[in-house]
Amino acid sequence: MSAMRDPRKTFGAALTSAAERDAAIVALSVDSGLSSGLGQLRATHPERYIEVGIMEQAATGMASGLATAGKVPVLCAIAPFVTARNFEMFRNDLGYMRQNVKIVGRNAGLSYSQLGPTHHSLDDIALTRMIPGVVVIAPQDCGEIEGAVQAMLRHDGPVYMRIGAGGIPDLFPPGPFKIGRGRVITEGDHVTVVSTGHVTAAVQDAVADLRARGIRAEHIGMPTIEPLDGELLLASISRTGRIVTVEEHYERGGLGGAVAELLSKTLRAPHLVIGVPHRFVPSGPYEDVLEACGLDVRSLTDRIAAFAGEEAPLVS
Repeated sequence: MSAMRDPRKTFGAALTSAAERDAAIVALSVDSGLSSGLGQLRATHPERYIEVGIMEQAATGMASGLATAGKVPVLCAIAPFVTARNFEMFRNDLGYMRQNVKIVGRNAGLSYSQLGPTHHSLDDIALTRMIPGVVVIAPQDCGEIEGAVQAMLRHDGPVYMRIGAGGIPDLFPPGPFKIGRGRVITEGDHVTVVSTGHVTAAVQDAVADLRARGIRAEHIGMPTIEPLDGELLLASISRTGRIVTVEEHYERGGLGGAVAELLSKTLRAPHLVIGVPHRFVPSGPYEDVLEACGLDVRSLTDRIAAFAGEEAPLVS
């Protein structure tokens, strides 16, 4: 893997670069612009940087109004504060009104581990994908963040993108990002493993460890949860016969829920959902919290190996 990069800084640089080319782009902050990587945009284009203060509901409404006026508003802040705190405004002002607004939730998942459940973002995918017409993106590395910024700005309609924090490795060569498309990272025929967001790096390591145990897992990276790349998933499951979904989100309502809904309408196949247990997670060092939730590499490897070693599944 390559050197680590900060997803927040990557996002901020990509948005600033896009703003240089498109005068309609406006950034909104709720007292966290520097932490969101928006310092450069604020310095170079202060007239297109709006500091609302700690009022996420108001910022969402302002973004809707700016979109009505032909702007392309981008609101970035801590993930639970721009998905849960302002959910009604997100649903009504953006979703129902079909506004061309982009919401970016940073420090998603458990990456604010030390600050506890108020800052953990474990239901944001579930909340946003329940709003009709909202695209939900969880890039897996900084290269995908750069591509996803361009893709969401081109998309006409509301988008929610979740990104992590700290340092994450570059996993893939540079390339265009297509909304609704997944990618096969590793080919295999024993079990399909699908991951989304920054946990994909750990899943890659787990898939390599599974190979050492003689289990050939097909690993699919799924950076878009809504719309889901059902065609890619079904083609893989039809060959492997079973599927595992992995995400740094509650086991309910996220990628696992989206895949379960797909399977309920298409084919029967055993499905193991690996995510954060549906409880309030205590605070602590990030790696310790991940291990407690079973999302470290060793736990992932053991759980997938046990699942893949079960009797041959019935797929129909």
